[in-house]
Amino acid sequence: MGEILKISEIRKEKSYQPLSSVWFGEDNELLKLMLEFYPRQKPRLILDATINRGRFWIGNNYPVIGLDINRRYRPDIVGDNMQMPFRSESFDVVVYDPPHIPNQGKDRQKDFQDRFGLGGKSPKENGYNFSHLYAPFTEEAFRVLIPEGILLCKITDYIHHHRYQWAHVEIINAARGVGFRACDCIIKVRKGPIIDPRWKKAHHSRRHHCYWLVFRKSKKCE
Repeated sequence: MGEILKISEIRKEKSYQPLSSVWFGEDNELLKLMLEFYPRQKPRLILDATINRGRFWIGNNYPVIGLDINRRYRPDIVGDNMQMPFRSESFDVVVYDPPHIPNQGKDRQKDFQDRFGLGGKSPKENGYNFSHLYAPFTEEAFRVLIPEGILLCKITDYIHHHRYQWAHVEIINAARGVGFRACDCIIKVRKGPIIDPRWKKAHHSRRHHCYWLVFRKSKKCE
């Protein structure tokens, strides 16, 4: 019996694949690894709360419901992720990729409007950023997740209105405020930084990375 247990432990150790805290590949590849790594069991149902064109799910075969407020992307459900039309404790995992550039700059190599669906602008009352969206979203995400469920957020810090916007700090605070446990952080390196051609000189480092933040609806991470 002892030998059988030892063999079982060896097999378990061999099946464990550590996940790097720095990622140089594509989001859909990383997301696949995170969904294998963080949930306590294989996800039965996943909510992408900002589905857009669904690029996260290229090559992935997970059971996903796509939510988006913009019907032109043809999501499974047209709706607001701050007032989700789902029952409580419906999902094993929620994925969130909010707008990263509130009042859109321009980049000669990228069309942010088309690729990321950046439509509205953030007014002065909200500090020209979108951090005011985080608290109502995380409250809803906490509600629709099962106990021990996982929230995965892709977040980018940026410079706007001559101030550094600490978006990843804002969403961590919002998630903790509704009961999530902040469990992990993966730095995803971009192929190139976002550059506004109007800035001839910028006295800050270029944003060459973003974060994937991992939260659990639990009092513990492990």
